[in-house]
Amino acid sequence: MNVLKTSLLAAAIALGAGVAPAPAKADVMQLIQESIADAPDLSHLPREQVQLVRPPYVHDHEQVASSGPRVVEFTIPIVEKEVVIDDQGTTLQAMTFGGSIPGPMMVVHEGDYVEITLVNPSTNTMPHNIDLHSATGAMGGGDITIIAPGEEATMRFKADRTGAFVYHCAPGGTMTPWHIMAGMHGTIMVLPREGLKDADDNPLRYDKLYYLGETDFYVPRDDDGNFINYNSHAESLPGMLEEMRGLIPSHVVFNGAVGALTGEDSMTAKNGETVMFVHSQALRDSRPHLIGGHGDYVWETGKFANAPESDLETWFVRGGSAAVALYTFKQPGLYAYVNHNLIEAIELGAAAHLVVEGDTWDHDLMTLPSAPGAIRPDTDLSLPVER
Repeated sequence: MNVLKTSLLAAAIALGAGVAPAPAKADVMQLIQESIADAPDLSHLPREQVQLVRPPYVHDHEQVASSGPRVVEFTIPIVEKEVVIDDQGTTLQAMTFGGSIPGPMMVVHEGDYVEITLVNPSTNTMPHNIDLHSATGAMGGGDITIIAPGEEATMRFKADRTGAFVYHCAPGGTMTPWHIMAGMHGTIMVLPREGLKDADDNPLRYDKLYYLGETDFYVPRDDDGNFINYNSHAESLPGMLEEMRGLIPSHVVFNGAVGALTGEDSMTAKNGETVMFVHSQALRDSRPHLIGGHGDYVWETGKFANAPESDLETWFVRGGSAAVALYTFKQPGLYAYVNHNLIEAIELGAAAHLVVEGDTWDHDLMTLPSAPGAIRPDTDLSLPVER
């Protein structure tokens, strides 16, 4: 049997972890190219070219598939750029899918074929690729999509399981966590063709969908305690790596910056609307909580083959995954969507706002028999008693 050379990406990851590379495996790029004639003929399937949109928004899509499988085409340019990540003007030499942190969210249905053209413009300085947790084989596509500046690659995979899945850049070794930390992560959601269901097989729908990608940044400080602003990716690498290895982030944010989803950029809904929240974290765990609301239905692992949990106060996002939650708003007003490690939410930035429009308050759910004011003379001030 012909033994092909070891996967370069797998070896790089192994060496970056300080362990010996695995025994020789088939070079999947060579194997795929040599057997490309065996690829299925999909000419009979309809094709749809999707225009991606910047998070927290998501491109138009059907919640219930109105037809059979199709080939869904996405084009994702890679953008290396400087971004501001807080109100102090701290900058990050970012690497992004499509120019945003996180990268755009893609939505398809089970059984669809996903065709992604990844473009690395010549203006960039580094090689990149894409590893999709929803894809099968070739390191999630990472082994066959490594492209240098000035190159592009098109890969296709079958969406054969439902759920929300993280994707990220994975060029190998130390470069993988650095590229992810610098912004190269996103989510793809594979919906069941018949739509979402609750534990009793009743259909579930949503009026709006918001995608929150949580990122932890590791920006060093100078001797005076100020964050260091770098002029290039190469200049930033040594200091960033030292901070990353300490595992103590300088910032934990939604959608690329402190306050990115607050103020004029807050999410919005109308009272009575059902909102889907897709929350990804490519590196660390998170604990989302909607202050003033709940998770009516939550797929904590993000996988729709599993029945959703109901009525959660806080749910868990495992590092390297995306969770999905539905909530129908019952009261107007301001809601805060936070990482309920509130140190990270308040001190490091993992907080977002959602403004719910409405002019009717449900006093049965909450009311105010006595407004804030001076303590009344007849108020009982005794403390709880011991048993």
